Amino acid sequence: MSARNKLLFVQLGVVAGVCLFFFFFQLGAFGLVGADEPRYAQIAREMFARRDWVVPTLNGTPWLEKPVFLYWKVMGSYGVFGVYDWAARIPAAAHASVLVLAIFFFMRRYRRGSELDAAVIAASCAGMIGFGRGASTDMLVSAYFAMAMLVWWLWHKTEKKLWLMVLYALLALGALAKGPVAPALAVLVVGAYAAVRREKRLFLGSISGAGLLLFFAIVLPWYLAIQHRVPQFFRVFFIEHNLERFGTNLYQHSQPFWYYIPVFLLATVPWTFFTVPSMVEAARRLVQRLRGNMQESDSALGDDLSVFLVVWTIVPVVFFSISRSKLPGYILPAVPAAALLTADYVHRLKVVPRLLVSLHALLCAVVLLAALMAPFALVKQAPPPALQLGMTITGAVIAAGVLLMVRREGLRVLHFVTLVPVILALAFLLRPAAPTIDRTQSARAVQARLAELGAGEGTVAVFHVRREVAYGLNFYRNQPISHYEADGPRDMPSGIPQGKHFLVARPGSFKEVQEKVGRRAVASLGEFPSQKLEFFVIGAAQ
Repeated sequence: MSARNKLLFVQLGVVAGVCLFFFFFQLGAFGLVGADEPRYAQIAREMFARRDWVVPTLNGTPWLEKPVFLYWKVMGSYGVFGVYDWAARIPAAAHASVLVLAIFFFMRRYRRGSELDAAVIAASCAGMIGFGRGASTDMLVSAYFAMAMLVWWLWHKTEKKLWLMVLYALLALGALAKGPVAPALAVLVVGAYAAVRREKRLFLGSISGAGLLLFFAIVLPWYLAIQHRVPQFFRVFFIEHNLERFGTNLYQHSQPFWYYIPVFLLATVPWTFFTVPSMVEAARRLVQRLRGNMQESDSALGDDLSVFLVVWTIVPVVFFSISRSKLPGYILPAVPAAALLTADYVHRLKVVPRLLVSLHALLCAVVLLAALMAPFALVKQAPPPALQLGMTITGAVIAAGVLLMVRREGLRVLHFVTLVPVILALAFLLRPAAPTIDRTQSARAVQARLAELGAGEGTVAVFHVRREVAYGLNFYRNQPISHYEADGPRDMPSGIPQGKHFLVARPGSFKEVQEKVGRRAVASLGEFPSQKLEFFVIGAAQ
């Protein structure tokens, strides 16, 4: 075996190890969190139980907010591993890993020598880790969109029609993962890059009749099938959950216009202090291109890859900043481009500015300290003074270690020394801190407490609790959760169950509950302080 092939195998081993740890290690350390994770996991479970590959349902009612691809993937995971919360997270982890591998081979071709840096940087970004370990659509659509953009660059440089066909196939899978956002972003990125280069043919050449046929051959079968089975699909999915979600605050996710600037910076942690100058440098090249003066960058790099990458990074941020509805996962498609820019920038640096390394070392320490503080923040308690001192010393050691290693050994050790605090932080969150996260954030712990109190089976209702609790119990009990409130979520039953049932409510609700149920017997079962909940048993209606 040649030295070159040996190096490739070693590099791929490192990439595989990084992906296995960041995306797969302890996937079930804590239960499903938020509203989306348990909701998507339950939808896939219902489809899996019915062997229905067309209509997503939640509690037997068609659920039309998202396309079907995530549910197909989770159904496949259930089929192999069983119906578990961690199994619902495997598709996102697998797509994150494939994207990191695609980044490795892309940079190996166009920026040889930076491929390992690019893969490690992409895998260790906070946004990639967070969404790569979640049972949601964000990682799937971002992976397909990002790989489509990499493939578009391959087509741009080689003009091989095969790459154009792959591009359309990837965008079709993105459209099955989350709707029109992937092809829309692709049109905007390619169109903006073509405009910057003042080459209309770049955009027009990307339009392929055969590619469009392939795109619709992949996308239309399910879209037509769901429209046939559920005639309101077009209105609910395209009008309400795409156009109205973008143009109005219908779903109450309004945020300031600048919201995605801090979100993006947090998503690129721990590499933020290298990402920002890489974007500034690429933006200068973009301005030079707009002014028609690219002599400096052309001689330095021989292509406009950094210009393309900065356009790709900016477009999703600007696009979703315009949207009236804003959620953190929306700009995940920009993170892979930022990682590529960062790796390219770091690879070309000959000397690292002292201030830049110092800020980076400080951020590495903050990453670990934030993880160590997380359990105390979740329970709203300050750590003991001795522990605070220990944390401070740990942070100082990490910052000093990163700084000294990079100053002594140079950029060749940057990605490895940066991985140390990130790995330690994630390991702490997935091991010692996991029970606290589970107890305070996941309905898995709520269900466990209900079982301890003798309410492991039977009808459950909720009253004035966070929707995350209701959706989580929906998955962990595998049953519809009734809402006492008439204005509860439309995918959950509303009203007070007639038979005997258990009620999850906020603490101190006894009097209010008694007024709600009238003369029916009400008895308190106990409390769950970690999530500020109280449990009741409600007698049957007379």
